[in-house]
Order: sequence, then structure tokens, then C-alpha cells
Amino acid sequence: MFVYVLNMHGEPLMPCKPRKARILLKEKKAKVVNRTPFTIQLLYGSYGHKQPVNLGVDAGSKYVGLSATTTNKELFKATVELRRDIPKLLENRSILRRNRRTRKLRYRPPRFKNRGKKGKLAPSIQHKIDCHLTIIKRVCNIIPIQNIIVETAEFDTHKLKNPNVQGVEYQNGEGKDFYNVKQAVLSRDKYTCQICGKKQVKFEAHHIIPKSQGGSNRMENLTTLCSECHHKVHNGELKFNKKVTRFNHTSHMNIIRKRLMELLKKEFDNVHETFGYLTKYNREKLGIPKSHCNDAFIISHNPQAEQSSIEYLFKKVRRHNRQIHKAKPSKGGKRRKNQSHYIINDFRRYDKVMYNGIECFITGKRSNGYFQLKSFDGTVISQSTNSKKLKLLEPIKGWLVDWRWTIPPRPKEIKVSLPN
Repeated sequence: MFVYVLNMHGEPLMPCKPRKARILLKEKKAKVVNRTPFTIQLLYGSYGHKQPVNLGVDAGSKYVGLSATTTNKELFKATVELRRDIPKLLENRSILRRNRRTRKLRYRPPRFKNRGKKGKLAPSIQHKIDCHLTIIKRVCNIIPIQNIIVETAEFDTHKLKNPNVQGVEYQNGEGKDFYNVKQAVLSRDKYTCQICGKKQVKFEAHHIIPKSQGGSNRMENLTTLCSECHHKVHNGELKFNKKVTRFNHTSHMNIIRKRLMELLKKEFDNVHETFGYLTKYNREKLGIPKSHCNDAFIISHNPQAEQSSIEYLFKKVRRHNRQIHKAKPSKGGKRRKNQSHYIINDFRRYDKVMYNGIECFITGKRSNGYFQLKSFDGTVISQSTNSKKLKLLEPIKGWLVDWRWTIPPRPKEIKVSLPN
């Protein structure tokens, strides 16, 4: 376990042991600037010897792995969880705006100048790229990183669906020689309802994963149902269970890969790229279990380093709900406010607090001063607790931050030579 150190000017130095940090704080030669990860700042001038430190980044669409290593020790390891609720929130916002414009603002002319900007990414993908940059900068602010090594991935979605595809078959999709996708789905299912088996009736194409839940118009996500069964499925009277492979995250990584490397090379000097097959080969040769932070450890190119026993956990959360009113008005036509007070009794949502000796987070707040508390993994600590029983540990800064003990470190005696 390490304590991260900054000099008087806020520049990162090599981390120190907790014992040395306690001495510096006791002698008032340093002050605490962050609790998790624990970081101190020196109050006197110090040049500080800096060793070459590599930062390995396992880029991903759901999780990001980070590992900062020297030739001897792993100084920092973390797993970052990204948000996945952005598409649903955007769809809800679009529904509310469409309803408001068609009913209340129908006299306003349509606006098209703010549509279709070239080079603009979808908000969900842009969020993931921004989180990668933010968390890398955050590590570079507490550790003197010399090299940044990023593992990126590029997927062939057509080959994932059909491993035997090659040559001209890439241009000939599943819907070739059909008028539209629905006709191709009906022909594939031989004009037969996939639930009741009826023929010679009116058929409809049913989305197995609804579009509201991220489903697409791919033929794999469509099936043939008669009108009667289709109506029952949507009303919940029938269930149609069929597994559909999703390629959302693979397509996201294809977009993230190029844009992330471009932005990193603008921000930092020594940025390098590696690939997943090398990481897998080296991890299996070293006998290290599969995880995001362990992959980042391999990516950092210091296989002889002693692994850290502390893993930091980061989770990106929504800062604020900007919906002013409830969607449905109450009796009398009055629209109730959807937002509570931003700060209640000096506490905000997602603040890290101490309750009965347990570190937890405020996940729900009420105007009367009673809060809902949960742990980092979502376990409910208390459904309703008075704010007088809470002690503030860390204010929210856009991230939930915690730590845990990891697997025992690998013995340092094992020597491994990686291929060139």
C-alpha cells in the first residue's frame, strides 16, 4: 500500500509508505489533499527522485483497467466502471420534448440548424472517451507517469456473426435479393408464426430485444409472429425467450479506439498502443487471473514488478437530474417538481459518509433530512437515516471511489521473459 505525494507546486512525486506519511503529517511537513486514494502535499521544497513509471490502460466500453508500475513494484491499480444509462435517459428526454413541442409549442417553426454536425459522436460514446481521458489524467496528477501504454481493440462484427465469411460474402448480407428486412425475416422463418405455428395469416416482424432497450433492426433480432401472438407478447400474456447476441460494445470500441489514441497523443508525449492477443499471451504465461486491472498490469510492460494488494474502484455517476417537473401532472393539472434541494443539511447525493462505523454513499435524499445509504456494490445499508447520524468523509466529485484487497501478490522470485 502506498501514499501518493505531491510537492509544494502540486506536481507528483514518487509515492511513499504510510509510516513515512504519518511522520510527515505529525511533524506538519505535509497536508492531506485527498482521502481515496490517500494523497498528501509537502509543505517544504523537495526535488524528489523520480523513477520511470509506465501506465497500462486496458480500454473498454464497460470497464477500464489501470496499472502504474516500475520495474520492481506496482504503484497503483484500479478498475473503472462507466455509465450505461445514457441512451435510455436521452430517449426519455426526446419523448418529453416531442410531446411538449407537438402539444404546447406547435406554433413554433421547426429548427434544423443544430442537427447533423460532422465529426460529432453519440453522447454515450463521447462520455466513454471523456472518462478514459479524465481517469488517465487523474492518475498522472498523483504519479509521475513517463509512458502510457493503451490496449485497444478492433472487431469485425460481420465475422463475429458468421466466422466463415470471406471475400465477396462481406458485400452480400442476409437481406440480399429481398425488398426489405421484413420480407427477408418472413422468408427465413418460412412464413410461419414462431409461437403458435400458424400459416396463411397476417404476419408481423417482432423485435426480440425492444428498441427501447437498445435492440436493433438486425435480422437476428427480428422474428415472425402472427398478429394475435404479437399483441399478446406486447401485453405480457405470452413470453418469447430467445438469446440474441449484441454487438453494441464491439461497435463502440471500434469508434473509441481511433479517437482515444488521437486525443491522448495530443495531451501526452509518450503514448503507445498494444493489442489484446499480446496481453492474453503474456497473462497466461505469467499465470495471472483474468481481470481488467491484471490486464492493465501486463500492458504496462513490467512483468517482474510485485503486484499491489490494493485495488481502487471508480464508478462514474450522474451528477444532477435536470428534469424540472414530473412527466404526469397531479390532480388539478399542477405539475410537481421533480428535483429535490441540491444540498440538504450540508449533504449531497453520492457523498461518502460514515454510518455506524460503515463507509457508504448517499444514494437518495429527502427534504426532511433522511437519506438512503448504499455501499459501493449497491448493497442497501439503510433505507432511511437521519443526517445527524452521518459523518462526511468525502464530497462527491463525479465519481464514486472505494478500494478493496485483491488476490495475494505473485512471488517476485518467478522470472519471466516476454517475447520481442
